[in-house]
Amino acid sequence: MAHERCEQCGNQTPPWDTIHCGSGDGHYELLCTSCFNARIAESAGFTDFENVRLDPIQLIDCEGDAHQFHFQLRLLGARIALDGFELQGELPAGYRFQLIGEADDDVFVLLGRLIEKIRRALSFRHVDFRERRIIDSMVRGRIEWDESQPGHLPLVVVDGKEVLWDDLGRMLMSMEGWQFRLEIADPSDEL
Repeated sequence: MAHERCEQCGNQTPPWDTIHCGSGDGHYELLCTSCFNARIAESAGFTDFENVRLDPIQLIDCEGDAHQFHFQLRLLGARIALDGFELQGELPAGYRFQLIGEADDDVFVLLGRLIEKIRRALSFRHVDFRERRIIDSMVRGRIEWDESQPGHLPLVVVDGKEVLWDDLGRMLMSMEGWQFRLEIADPSDEL
């Protein structure tokens, strides 16, 4: 996938590091994260906001597999969002994590907290993908849209892997008759 050009600075930017920024008149611009953050900082009056670029890191999961995480820091008015994610090609896929902080928080402290959140998630598995079964009666993951299916069917990402809705249903059938609790949480919340 090709890089995209930021409409403000003109730099070629990978798609994961761009934001479609809207204005009050309904016009949208494609901005790199740096230009987006600068625009928000200016409009919010944060003259000392430091737009930090964070290098990717590699972490190992409980099965010894390596995962490379990229980071994006976005200023959201008085708050900041720090996202950590894997890439497939040049788009986020697999594991994704987020922390929300205050605009004046130390970004490196937030990064440390996000890395600990990632390490906790990588320390166990919810699904045995060889046997196609749920481990220890609990599944945590993320809800996505399955664009390969007609209509609006969900796709879930569990243990950093896409699981089709029908496949999740088959895994659940091994527990027919059992009770369950479905809890939905914001991406920045700890599960």
